[in-house]
Amino acid sequence: MSGFKAFLLKTNALALAVGVIIGVAMGDVVKSLVDDIIMPPIGMLLGNLDFSQLEIVLKASTDPTKEVAIRYGQFINVVISFVVVALVVYVIASLLIREAPKEPEPPTKTCQYCKETVPADATKCRACTSAI
Repeated sequence: MSGFKAFLLKTNALALAVGVIIGVAMGDVVKSLVDDIIMPPIGMLLGNLDFSQLEIVLKASTDPTKEVAIRYGQFINVVISFVVVALVVYVIASLLIREAPKEPEPPTKTCQYCKETVPADATKCRACTSAI
């Protein structure tokens, strides 16, 4: 058991597990956001269109379980859900992962003998050891 605990603590397995669990929960939230909040106004603007019901029937049948159809409206909902999830992940990542401000480069000068770049306050060249 101690080996498993060490594995969890030394690797990113625990962080990955937490990320997957939060991702699944986020997926449910985004699905509800798309299905219940985003798509109804869009459907209303397009003449009370329900995207989840859009389909191309290839083989009609009186039994709905035997009907063959391409449900492209559901695909549109899934694509919008993906875009929303990608946007949320991008925003969270950009907020959490900020680059530290870069320090300005120290001033330099060029050795007149070997043309090596040295710090501006140097008195000897580190390459050819000439007095600068």
